[in-house]
Amino acid sequence: MTIQVFGHKSPDTDSTGSPILWAWYLNEVQGVDATPVLLGEPNTEAAFMLQRWGLEKPAIIADVEDDAPVVIVDTNNPAELPTNINNADIRTIIDHHKLVGGLETKGPIDITVRPLACTATIMVDLMDDDADKMPEAIKGAALTCILSDTLEFRSPTTTDHDREVAKKLAADLGLDISAYAADMFAAKSDVSSFSDAELIRMDSKEYEVDGTKFRVSVLETTAPGVVLDRKASLTGSMTEVAQEDGVDQVLLFVVDILNEEATLLVPNDLVKGVAEKSFGASVDGDAVVLPGIMSRKKQIIPNLKV
Repeated sequence: MTIQVFGHKSPDTDSTGSPILWAWYLNEVQGVDATPVLLGEPNTEAAFMLQRWGLEKPAIIADVEDDAPVVIVDTNNPAELPTNINNADIRTIIDHHKLVGGLETKGPIDITVRPLACTATIMVDLMDDDADKMPEAIKGAALTCILSDTLEFRSPTTTDHDREVAKKLAADLGLDISAYAADMFAAKSDVSSFSDAELIRMDSKEYEVDGTKFRVSVLETTAPGVVLDRKASLTGSMTEVAQEDGVDQVLLFVVDILNEEATLLVPNDLVKGVAEKSFGASVDGDAVVLPGIMSRKKQIIPNLKV
């Protein structure tokens, strides 16, 4: 039975590219029948990656069947996975996030969780010498994932090893990292065709803090003004999204990649309190700039207070 390889819901570049990487490895190196799938539409940067490297967009699935063999990458959080995940046959988990708990397996499995910025970096390590066998398109996907998750090495999650692996991949591909990253970020910043609700959900994860459920949304862009010009309508859509998704509040951070700061939209007193308690911010108005805040995983989630 074919193994399905997938990442989290609202797939970003890493959760789009890493399933493709690992499915290639299972098929071409391990001789195991595997296919990458997605748990939603990829974002614009991930779509750019697929087009740039001539990769077919993986099929989108809504759930998994009982006993279906699966490999989970770029998450270990049941809230970010198919509803029926604990009834599937989880074979492997490859991730770079903290352990959340709640997943159940049918037996002992291979789990690799490492403190690196990107799942693709871990995969290149796990492949060892076989990583050299990756065709150009797979190397391109791996490089795109690393540059995306590290924001071209600007993110505080970046490690020397992520940088080293990315530079080797770029050298193999004959690419200038800065020029390629600029093309990636331009694609990520083109959000003109998305509704407010789609933008809010595009790169978002659910987290609970002291009994309050949040959808923590991050929009990484080199053109923050394009997003912030929609501030009023985005703020108005937060309530609807929160109600539909069963959370108490949406937190929307617009990350300015080039200036290395985030703007948090502040629609009400609850979010104002979160900004003040979590980041020591002084809030005066419907948005607040948070200098140096770039990473949801390392800087936003660990500091959230209500």
